[in-house]
Amino acid sequence: MRGIFWTLLFLIGLVALLVSSGPLKWPIVAVRLALEEAPKALPLPIAGVAPTALRDTWGAARGSGRRHEGIDIFAPKGTPIRSTTRGLVFRVGQNRLGGNVVWIFGPGRQMHYYAHLDRFAEFEPGDLVMPGDIVGYVGDTGNARGTPPHLHYGVYTGAGAINPFPLLQQDQPAASCALRRRVRDASRENTCLRRFGGEMLPIMRRVRVTFS
Repeated sequence: MRGIFWTLLFLIGLVALLVSSGPLKWPIVAVRLALEEAPKALPLPIAGVAPTALRDTWGAARGSGRRHEGIDIFAPKGTPIRSTTRGLVFRVGQNRLGGNVVWIFGPGRQMHYYAHLDRFAEFEPGDLVMPGDIVGYVGDTGNARGTPPHLHYGVYTGAGAINPFPLLQQDQPAASCALRRRVRDASRENTCLRRFGGEMLPIMRRVRVTFS
């Protein structure tokens, strides 16, 4: 039942994203992301943090009977937070626990959750982001107020949250190379044009990706 609930929730959210972000702003990208295989390794969303500095707190007890569904990555306030995947910005906003949060719909129908941000980068729901694009900056908003600044990073599937720690512990050079290949392939797509209604319209926007 839980799997069905999350699948329905995902489908409703995806439709809402496509509708709210304009007339199907990136329909081709959304379909391709949904059909792609979920990544088996992810780069660290904060540059300069070594994988050995990460701590696996998945499932740790939290207030009100909750369990920790993600990983906390500590860094100085204002440190850039970078997208771990190519994806579509699903939601930018606030909630009680996460404070300033960003949701990104990535490959394999996974949702990537960035929480406790001090502030957001300049984008809006429906925008396309690439690996390495800045999504926000480390902070202590939400229920992290008064704690050392950090990013809460979570990954969600149709069946619920999964532990991102093993994905971030994989061979980081290999993960970076795989993401660079995806950026290269996406850059080729950016130059593609299609004729529609007598006008030449870009299938995908040109993006600038920065790696530290």
